[in-house]
Amino acid sequence: MEGAGAVDPVTLEVVRNALVAYADEMAAVLCKTAYNLMIYEVRDYCVGLVDPEGGIIAQNTGGLPIFLADLGVAIQDGVRRHSRDGFRPGDVLIMNYPYVCGQHLNNVVIYTPCFHEGELVAFPAVRAHWLDIGGTRIGFGSNESTEIYQEGLQFRSLKLYREGVVNTDLLQMIRDNIRFPDSSLGDLRAQLAACRLGERRLAELFGRYGRETVRACIRTIWDQSEALARQAMARLPDGVYEAESFMDNDGMDLGRPVRIHVRVEIAGDEMTVDFSGVDGQVRGSINCGESGAVAAARVAFKCVTLPDAPVDEGGFRPLRVVVPRGRFLNALPPAAMGQWSIPLPTVIDTILRALAPAMPDRVPAGHKGDMSGYALYGVEARSGERFVCMNIMGGGWGGRPHEDGESAAVSVCQGDVRNVPVELQEMTYPILVEAHRLRQDSGGPGRFRGGLGVELWVRCLQPMLLNVNVERTRCPPWGLWGGRPGAVNAVLLRESGQPEARPMGKLTRFPLKAGDVIGFLTAGGGGYGPPIERAPEQVRLDAIRGYLSQDCAREEYGVVLAPDTLEIDQEATAALRATRRHPDPA
Repeated sequence: MEGAGAVDPVTLEVVRNALVAYADEMAAVLCKTAYNLMIYEVRDYCVGLVDPEGGIIAQNTGGLPIFLADLGVAIQDGVRRHSRDGFRPGDVLIMNYPYVCGQHLNNVVIYTPCFHEGELVAFPAVRAHWLDIGGTRIGFGSNESTEIYQEGLQFRSLKLYREGVVNTDLLQMIRDNIRFPDSSLGDLRAQLAACRLGERRLAELFGRYGRETVRACIRTIWDQSEALARQAMARLPDGVYEAESFMDNDGMDLGRPVRIHVRVEIAGDEMTVDFSGVDGQVRGSINCGESGAVAAARVAFKCVTLPDAPVDEGGFRPLRVVVPRGRFLNALPPAAMGQWSIPLPTVIDTILRALAPAMPDRVPAGHKGDMSGYALYGVEARSGERFVCMNIMGGGWGGRPHEDGESAAVSVCQGDVRNVPVELQEMTYPILVEAHRLRQDSGGPGRFRGGLGVELWVRCLQPMLLNVNVERTRCPPWGLWGGRPGAVNAVLLRESGQPEARPMGKLTRFPLKAGDVIGFLTAGGGGYGPPIERAPEQVRLDAIRGYLSQDCAREEYGVVLAPDTLEIDQEATAALRATRRHPDPA
């Protein structure tokens, strides 16, 4: 972005805060007008102001970290296709092309050009998760697609409006090819309303201060963010740091794990994240495009540099990402991408795990590392209308250098998103939530315990179908510095009339009967430091709260509790811990 010289600091701060406020106001409009629970309750969206070169000017506070500063690629593609002079006031573009955006087709971007005195100055843009986008997939969690053409409609920077005139043929094509047109087209209108607000606010800002001053402010904001990020990087020791993890499988080849290997190099005030060691693209739908991998690296980078600062392009200038084409994190057409986000929490955690030796006082143990979602769908018996109930679940985060991990929190990719309230699910869909509680003994033992996962039991009130992608059942959230791993994810089915639940794996279009109960047990976080170093009083408090059982207290922490009172048996505890510290050589 071009600009003039320095601006006075008061104007700079007014512009800086105004830009973030505009993005937040756009997000509020989106939430208040969207039709889809995934947007107005779960908050599966991102809102940004982007310059004509694709640089992120400002992004809404909160929302999904995995959308971090990645709206720019959609704008860049649109400018390449239409040219910078090919936009007019009143244009509206729709974009979800996966090999540019790097994501599944449900994540639809609506963006509009903003002009000042006839010159293109920015694009307000909104990405939001549509309930349906056509294709064979219903909801998320489907493992059935092997190529992108099975997954729905693709839009590559198509003009939905030209100079304010709607393309009715394109709208009709969308309506005729998706299962929930009223919901998705309602969400489209909500996205457009947010963009129109962004246009008005930017027009006010440019009108007040002038083009050159606003551009100079944006340039200065970027330069300041870059300088702060470089300062944070310069405090870390130079070196090459590597770590590895894996996904259970790609949803198709169930016996073959998918390798994640990261190589992180710190050189002075710059970081390179190299994904050359990850597996090649897979037959299943857990592939993503390059921008998905870049966004994951950006999340990790921001965690270690400017975690509390507003998002803008300058903060990522010291980061370089290497991801060769043809890997599952940079897949080539026609790779399926329906579950593009499933590996990314583990990717981010693996980057942080690699950096643990460089910053042992800041990196936590592994967290639940998956997206923990399900979709229940069918035809509602009373109304005869289609329904799809989608929800996400929290899990445990890893123990930290100075405290326990958080419980029942969503993954590092999901940030401030929320689960749909139980009461709202039961009011909207033919289900009954029997239990939603913390999962005992799921947090990894350690000096600082991992957070607990969640136990959720859902009863079907009529026949329906289920998609669920249970992951990380073989690669538990790891402990650090002597901490123990957390419990892994699990899905259980208790069929109607049967007393016992049986374990299940990845399921797509799995039929459930009225009275069937599906149970979701999410992973706990890994522990930090040796469990034997945890204070006995803290172990007792965890037992009183129901976080851990007496068996776990004894076996993992060496703390013996009285069966009835949960008082600490000091003598037995001291003897047991002594054997843990000095095991019998025999």
